[in-house]
Amino acid sequence: PAVGAIVWRDTPLGPVILGRGFTQPGGRPHAETEALKAAGEAARGAVMTVTLEPCSHHGKTPPCAEAIVAAGITRVVTALDDPDPRVAGRGVEILRRAGIEVETGVMQAEAEADHAGFLMRITTGRPFVTLKLASSLDGRIATATGESRWITGPEARRAVHALRARHDAVMIGGGTARADDPMLDIRDLGITRQPVRVVISRRLDLPTDGRLAQTTKSQPLWLFHGPEADARRAEWLALGAECLSCEVSGGQVSPVSALAALAEKGLTRVLCEGGGALAASLLREGMVDELIVHSAGLAIGAEGTPSLGAMGIDRLANAPRFALVEAKPLGADVQSVWRRKA
Repeated sequence: PAVGAIVWRDTPLGPVILGRGFTQPGGRPHAETEALKAAGEAARGAVMTVTLEPCSHHGKTPPCAEAIVAAGITRVVTALDDPDPRVAGRGVEILRRAGIEVETGVMQAEAEADHAGFLMRITTGRPFVTLKLASSLDGRIATATGESRWITGPEARRAVHALRARHDAVMIGGGTARADDPMLDIRDLGITRQPVRVVISRRLDLPTDGRLAQTTKSQPLWLFHGPEADARRAEWLALGAECLSCEVSGGQVSPVSALAALAEKGLTRVLCEGGGALAASLLREGMVDELIVHSAGLAIGAEGTPSLGAMGIDRLANAPRFALVEAKPLGADVQSVWRRKA
């Protein structure tokens, strides 16, 4: 989990922050030890506020709860209890046993939103999934001839790069990989970290001379396929891609199986950018937690390609429903953010 922590104390002039920390790239060091290091000796007798219960287990580093005790912190304020079975209350127990005052549940709703991916992975065994759709007013992503660049404007496209930066992986279907030859990277934001690129392709019938294949050494590429794609695995493995065999359901790679595999490999947030068949299968299986729609001010008509494939819905009661969180203009387009209803 990407945790944030501060060490602070009250003064006659108000609270003063002595040290800040956040989980470092790769997951280590943890936020708490980074904040303690920044505070130094000033941490003794101070307060720590942290977004998640400090860890209590020995892994690659000693438990953060023990480091907090050793630093002389007298009070700890947390937003969330850690549902990870390796912690689950033990961190708070270590602190209280050492005589440290602990207050929990402060700004819990905000912390749950920030830690949604981690919480989803621990409690359900899959990552948090954001589905991004960019379409015309009538829900089309291409004309009848396949022309799709560009339906939305530069502001919306830049927002997509910021979206990628908030996720561990960007996922597309094989049809999108073949039609668009995308890079799926983050550009023009000054960010060096790149998300894992995930392509769902039952037969692995993807072009080996495309941009995805040519950049496997600089940005991870994971290919999820069915058992009948074994003949092409060797070719993609030689190019540097990681190939993972998944269950097939209804003639497609099962999104449930693919997401479970991503969670097993430690991913917590996945951004799906299409195409229509993959997006429909995720919605059909109830796997979409957040829906971000970029709507452009043009109409293409019924002969255009719809943003969603067939979902087999015959009654409105069976349609997945989302609650509107936000709507705002992005240049000439509109972005709406929707969250899955409980």
